[in-house]
Amino acid sequence: MVRFSGKSVYKGITMGSVVLLDKAGCQVKRGKVEDTDTEAARVRVAIEQAKEQLRSLYDKAVKEVGEASAAIFEVHQMMLEDEDYLESIDNIIQTENVNAEYAVAITGDNFAEMFAGMDDDYMRARAADVKDISNRLVNNLYGHEEIDFNAMEPSIIVADDLTPSETVQMDKEKILAFVTVHGSTNSHTAILARMMNIPALVGVPMELDRIHNGMTAVVDGFSAEVIFEPTEELCVKTQKRIREEKEKNLLLQDMKGMETITQGGREIKLYANIGSISDVGYVLENDAAGIGLFRSEFLYLGRSDFPTEEEQFQAYRQVVQTMAGKKVIIRTLDIGADKQTDYFNLGKEDNPALGYRAIRICLKQPDIFKTQLRALLRASVYGNLSIMYPMIISTDEVRKIYDIMREVQQELEEQEIPYTLPEQGIMIETPAAVMISDELAELVDFFSIGTNDLTQYTLAIDRQNERLDDFYNPHHKAVLKMIQMVINNAHKHGKWAGICGELGADIDLTEEFVRMGVDELSVSPSMVLRLRKRIREITL
Repeated sequence: MVRFSGKSVYKGITMGSVVLLDKAGCQVKRGKVEDTDTEAARVRVAIEQAKEQLRSLYDKAVKEVGEASAAIFEVHQMMLEDEDYLESIDNIIQTENVNAEYAVAITGDNFAEMFAGMDDDYMRARAADVKDISNRLVNNLYGHEEIDFNAMEPSIIVADDLTPSETVQMDKEKILAFVTVHGSTNSHTAILARMMNIPALVGVPMELDRIHNGMTAVVDGFSAEVIFEPTEELCVKTQKRIREEKEKNLLLQDMKGMETITQGGREIKLYANIGSISDVGYVLENDAAGIGLFRSEFLYLGRSDFPTEEEQFQAYRQVVQTMAGKKVIIRTLDIGADKQTDYFNLGKEDNPALGYRAIRICLKQPDIFKTQLRALLRASVYGNLSIMYPMIISTDEVRKIYDIMREVQQELEEQEIPYTLPEQGIMIETPAAVMISDELAELVDFFSIGTNDLTQYTLAIDRQNERLDDFYNPHHKAVLKMIQMVINNAHKHGKWAGICGELGADIDLTEEFVRMGVDELSVSPSMVLRLRKRIREITL
């Protein structure tokens, strides 16, 4: 039995089999070889293996997301037959007498750089595709097995670190817990774990080369511990604690169907945060009054090209239809910072949290923005949809957004495509937006306070930096005073103000937020019933 302590992301407890995501094993080293023909043959075998993998992925994607979204896997199969690509790999092996892995990796880098430098948007997007297929070939050459998250049994995922794009691709029904060596409790991956209602630990000082697939582990979010190969006695105790936690959660089911009102009769709108269409089930299961934050950027992650207008329209329409008239607030894409994807070609930034991200991308690349706005306006016909814009720092930005929105409306009218203009609000997540919130309130329909970034920018602390977790204090008086200022300025202009950041689910602050006058709280679905219980206990 081996025990490690870390930082808890979600306080739950579970026990199960380990699946290790060993990404470090894919580092490619150059090696001299004598038999170049054997290396070339290894490449051919890896290519056939990759084609079979891609055919399986295509068939699976067609069933789950439709032919349009699955087509990318056909594109990858065709790229594996590209003569220039294959000749480059073979030439490097034969002329430089190097191993197949190195030849594939170098070819992938060269072709990706070539595509990224082209003027045509479509060809630039192929840079991510060629990296993807090259990585697949390298993995096959090294003999790394591709984990099929849909085929595996419910398991505990152990890794050095996890990106949001990696976690969003996982089958949530098959994940019992996350345990990572690195990562901050304030990262977007941590937020996803809380939304998924599963125990998760970060900052665990384990040696991954001593952990293997199939090991049994206990993940205790209450004590922030993971125990590998637990004793039989501990397994029995853990099973008992798991049953007790389930019983506690069952008691919260009594909150379903009840109003979210204080003892004095004041109603608080209690919504849920989600990242994908599949998360709507959690919203309904936990009886949220609506969706206060649909992170639309997750439609862009985990793929190698931009989602089309039609793909986005179908996703948004499905969500609003399923919510059957309940409010659905969709945030426009917030790519950047910890949410990176190659085909945007954002480039490396020294401080991405302060860089080219969110609304800045949309205003600098309006074609991307217009595609999303068209899809949103079309979907608004089918339900109670609102649009929310992230990372606003000025009234000029809001006016530019409205100018683009008018262009989109005109295009839809000329094409006789049905749409409605929904409620439009902004996220308050920068000190600049707080300080001019009285002016911003005159332009928008509502405010939603993103406390994660607001805390980060107010305290000058990178929330991705795990070394600063001890300094990151979302209860800081400066943060709370800013929240109060935003609520006051919204109400002064007859607008509503909510909180959609992680702080909204902090039970210790619920009464204070209610006393501040907050109109809405949007939290992880797993926190809705707990928060409703707390609000109903408050006497103003």
